[in-house]
Amino acid sequence: MEEMEEELKCPVCGSFYREPIILPCSHNLCQACARNILVQTPESESPQSRRASGSGVSDYDYLDLDKMSLYSEADSGYGSYGGFASAPTTPCQKSPNGVRVFPPAMPPPPTHLSPALAPVPRNSCITCPQCHRSLILDDRGLRGFPKNRVLEGVIDRYQQSKAAALKCQLCEKVPKEATVMCEQCDVFYCDPCRLRCHPPRGPLAKHRLVPPAQGRVSRRLSPRKVSTCTDHELENHSMYCVQCKMPVCYQCLEEGKHSSHEVKALGAMWKLHKSQLSQALNGLSDRAKEAKEFLVQLRNMVQQIQENSVEFEACLVAQCDALIDALNRRKAQLLARVNKEHEHKLKVVRDQISHCTVKLRQTTGLMEYCLEVIKENDPSGFLQISDALIRRVHLTEDQWGKGTLTPRMTTDFDLSLDNSPLLQSIHQLDFVQVKASSPVPATPILQLEECCTHNNSATLSWKQPPLSTVPAEGYILELDDGSGGQFREVYVGKETMCTVDGLHFNSTYNARVKAFNKTGVSPYSKTLVLQTSEVAWFAFDPGSAHSDIIFSNDNLTVTCSSYDDRVVLGKTGFSKGVHYWELTIDRYDNHPDPAFGVARMDVMKDVMLGKDDKAWAMYVDNNRSWFMHNNSHTNRTEGGITKGATIGVLLDLNRKTLTFFINDEQQGPIAFENVEGLFFPAVSLNRNVQVTLHTGLPVPDFYSSRASIA
Repeated sequence: MEEMEEELKCPVCGSFYREPIILPCSHNLCQACARNILVQTPESESPQSRRASGSGVSDYDYLDLDKMSLYSEADSGYGSYGGFASAPTTPCQKSPNGVRVFPPAMPPPPTHLSPALAPVPRNSCITCPQCHRSLILDDRGLRGFPKNRVLEGVIDRYQQSKAAALKCQLCEKVPKEATVMCEQCDVFYCDPCRLRCHPPRGPLAKHRLVPPAQGRVSRRLSPRKVSTCTDHELENHSMYCVQCKMPVCYQCLEEGKHSSHEVKALGAMWKLHKSQLSQALNGLSDRAKEAKEFLVQLRNMVQQIQENSVEFEACLVAQCDALIDALNRRKAQLLARVNKEHEHKLKVVRDQISHCTVKLRQTTGLMEYCLEVIKENDPSGFLQISDALIRRVHLTEDQWGKGTLTPRMTTDFDLSLDNSPLLQSIHQLDFVQVKASSPVPATPILQLEECCTHNNSATLSWKQPPLSTVPAEGYILELDDGSGGQFREVYVGKETMCTVDGLHFNSTYNARVKAFNKTGVSPYSKTLVLQTSEVAWFAFDPGSAHSDIIFSNDNLTVTCSSYDDRVVLGKTGFSKGVHYWELTIDRYDNHPDPAFGVARMDVMKDVMLGKDDKAWAMYVDNNRSWFMHNNSHTNRTEGGITKGATIGVLLDLNRKTLTFFINDEQQGPIAFENVEGLFFPAVSLNRNVQVTLHTGLPVPDFYSSRASIA
C-alpha cells in the first residue's frame, strides 16, 4: 500500500487529504487548501454578470485559457489571474509535491467557522493545481463542491495500517504484542492470554480470530456520515443522474436542475460502476503485471550489460595490447636496421680514415725526402735520381686526385619511415558493426524453367536455397530499362512469383532478385536476361470497350449494335519500337465511315475515333479517306474501302510517325508526326461494319528498306 501514498496526498500542502472536496475536473483538494488558493476575479467575470448578460448558465464558469493565468518563463509556473489591469498578478508558489499553486489574493478574514462554512470573497476563482483548469465559484462557494467520503475512508484505513503494533488487552503488567483479535469479543490477545482466557472449546470455539491489523480496521471502522447533497444540505443522496454523472437527492429531481434528466437507483449504479471499475482494473492489473515483468527484464539487462561491458572491455584491451606488442616488435626490427646502417657507415668512414692516414704519411715522407734532395749541391748525383723522383711525385699526386679526397659515405641516413598508412589505419580503427541478432537470408535462386516472356510482359519465379535455415520476410525484384541502364525496383513483397507488364517490345531486359529480413538484405541473385517479343500478338479489349461493341472470334472480330460510332481498343499498349497490324473488312453496308488508328487509354468511347485530342485516326468511306485528330480533318485522299478490303496501321515510335495503308498501298502521306507516349490500337465503327484484327505481323518490306535508306 506504500505505493498508493502519493494518491492520498493533497497537491497543495503535500499532506494527507483533510476533508477532501472534488473539483469538476475530478481532482481533489483539502477544503483548507482550496480556500487558500482562491483568487478574486473582476466583477465583469462573475457568474452573476455572466447570467445577466446571458452568456453561460453552468454552475462552474471556466475562464478562457488565455485569461486564466500568466505563464512565467523564469520559473515555468503560473501566475494569478491577470485578465484585467485591475487584478494585479501575484507570484506562484510550489507545493511539497512540486505542483505550482496560487497564494491567496488577500489574507482571509478571521473567522471561527469551518473552512467550508466560512464566507469566501465575492467573485472568487479557483484553479486546479494539477490540470490548471480555472473556474469561478457561485454563491455557495466551496460548499458547492461534493466531499470525497470514499477518499477519507481510504486514508483512514491506510493510516491505521501504518500505526504502531497493537498490544494485548489482558496482560496484567507490561502488555505484550497482540497476535490475534476476536471479532465477537472485540478483544486483542497475546498468545498466553488467548490460551488462558479464550480457549478454543465450548462456545468460544465458534468465535472468529483474525490478525490484529485486520481486526483493528474492522474495529475502528465506524459507519461514516452519509454524503449529503451539495444543493440541499439536509438531504441524503438517493438517486444517480445519468446525464450529469453524479448522485442527487429527491429534491434535485423535483425542483432542481436534474428534474428532466434520466436517473437510476443509487445502489444499482453503485454496483454497476463497481463492476466497471473492477473490469477496468483487470486490464490495468494485466498491464501492471507486464510492467513488473518488463522491469525484471530491464534489471536483468542492466546486469547483463555490465557483465558484457566488462567482457568487451577486456577483449578490447587485449586487442589493443596485441597491436602495441606488434608495433613494439616492428619497432625493434626497424631499430636493428638503423643500427646496422649505423655500423656500416662507421666502418666505411673509419676504413677511409685509415687508408688516407697511411697515404698521407707516405706522401709526407716523400715530400720531406725530395726537399732534402733539392738541398744537395752535387749536380751529377741529383740528375741520377731526379727523373725517378719526379715520376714518383707525379704518380703520388695522381693517386690523390682519383676521388681519394671524397668521402665514401654520407652522414645522412638514407632511410625514411613511412608511418602515414599506419597512422591512418589507427585513426580509422573502429568497431565494424554491432553484433547482429540474426543473419541475413540466403541469396534467392531464380527458377529458369518457370521464367518466361509473352508479348511485352515478363514472368519471373524464384525460391530460397534448399538448405537455407534463415527465413526471408520478403523479396525485392529489380529490372533494368531494357537498354542496359540502371536497375529499378518493380516488386517488393512476400510472393515468389511476379509478372511485370508494360515492357518494351523487341527489347532485352536484365532481372535480379534479393531477399530481406529485419537484419538486412541478401546478395543479389544471378542476373537473368529476358527478351520480349519482336512483334505484338493481341486482341480487342472488352474491359475498356463501349458497351455497344459486340465481340466474337476470341475478341479478334468486332461489330456494333448501335447506329452511332463506338470505340474499341486493343489490349496491348506501345511506347517504343515499330509495330504493324491489319484489319480486314468482313461486312460493309450502306457506306459507313469507320475509323482506324491509335488512342490513349482514356479516349472518348461514344464518338468517332479522332474527335478528341486522345486519338489519331484515319476514317474512310467507299470513295475517300481523311486523317483526324482533335476533330481536325486533314489530307483528303481518294480511294476507299469495300467488303474484303484490308486496312494497315504502322506505328513507328522510333521515328514518331503514324502511317496508314489500304490493300498494301500507302494511303496518303505520313498521317501524323511527333507522336510520343503510350498508344493502344483503336477502331471506331457502327452496326454497318464488322472488322477482324490480324496481329503478329512483321513490318512491310518496302517500309523497312525505306527506313534503312533514310
